[in-house]
Amino acid sequence: MKPGALRKWLPGPRWAVIAVPYLWMLVFFAIPFLIVLRISFSMRDLVRSPPYTPIVEYVNGALTWRLNWDHYITLVTESLYVQAYASSVWIAAVSTLLCLLIGYPMAYAISRMSPAARNVAMMLVVLPSWTSFLIRVYAWVGILKNNGLLNNLLMKAGIIDEPLKILYTPLAAYIGIVYCYLPFMVLPLYTNLVKHDQRLLEAAYDLGAKPWQAFLKVTLPLSKAGIVAGCMLVMIPAVGEYVIPEMLGGPDTLMIGRQLVNDFSASTDWPRASAVAIAMLLLLLVPIIVFNRVRQRELEDRLA
Repeated sequence: MKPGALRKWLPGPRWAVIAVPYLWMLVFFAIPFLIVLRISFSMRDLVRSPPYTPIVEYVNGALTWRLNWDHYITLVTESLYVQAYASSVWIAAVSTLLCLLIGYPMAYAISRMSPAARNVAMMLVVLPSWTSFLIRVYAWVGILKNNGLLNNLLMKAGIIDEPLKILYTPLAAYIGIVYCYLPFMVLPLYTNLVKHDQRLLEAAYDLGAKPWQAFLKVTLPLSKAGIVAGCMLVMIPAVGEYVIPEMLGGPDTLMIGRQLVNDFSASTDWPRASAVAIAMLLLLLVPIIVFNRVRQRELEDRLA
C-alpha cells in the first residue's frame, strides 16, 4: 500500500483533537449514566452485592428483560419526592435570583474600574474558591450558630437581646448557596459587561437619556447573554446541592440531593436512588436546552 493511500485511512490532527473531549465524555459521563440508568430499572435485593437485581436474565435459554418502572412511578406519586424536587427548584431559583441581584452590581462596578483594579477585584472574587468547598461551608457554621460571630457582633452592638436562630434553617441554606455560587454569577457577567462599547452610552446621554434609562435601554439588553449564562451556572448545580443544605439547612430544608443520599446510604435502595438521579438529570436538561436556544438565537441575530 502506498504511503499516500495509508494516510487517507489514518485520522488527521483535527479528529485527534476532537476525539479527546468525546473520549472524556464517553468515559466520565456516558458510561456512568448508562450504569445508573440500568440500576434504576432493577429491583432492590439486599441479599445481593450490589443490592439490586439484574434486568437481563437467561430463562429457559431465552433472553428475558425485567424492567421495573415502579421507582419512576414513585417519584411522581409519593409526596416526599414531589416536595423534594419542588423545594430544590424553588431554593435554587431564589438563590439564583439573589446571586443575580448581588452579582450584577459587583460585575458592573468591576467592569468600570481601571485594568489594574479589575485584576485585583476579580482576584478577590475568585480567591475564596481556592479554599476547599467543604471548609468554606463549615466556616458558616461558626458564623451563624447561636454563639457564633454574627450573633455576638449583633448582641455587642445592642441590635438584638438574644441570639437569632439562623443555623439549621432554610435561611442558612440560602446564605450558603449564595456565598458559594456568587462567583459563578459574577464571572460571566463581568466577561460580558467589560466588552460593552461605552460609545453607546454616550450616544444615549447625547439623546437625552438619563443614567437609569441608558442602563435599562442599552446596558441591560446587551448583558442578557451574561445574565443567562450566570443563572445557568448557578441554577444547575444548586438544584442538586447536598453539602450546603446538609450542613447549614437542617431537617427543614428538603432538597433532592439529601433525599438521594438517604436512599443510597440509609435505605440502601440503589434502584430508587438511581431513578432519583436520572430524574434530576432530566430536570436539569430543561434550563440547559433553554440556554442553548438563547445562545443560538443570539448567534443567528448577529449573523443576520
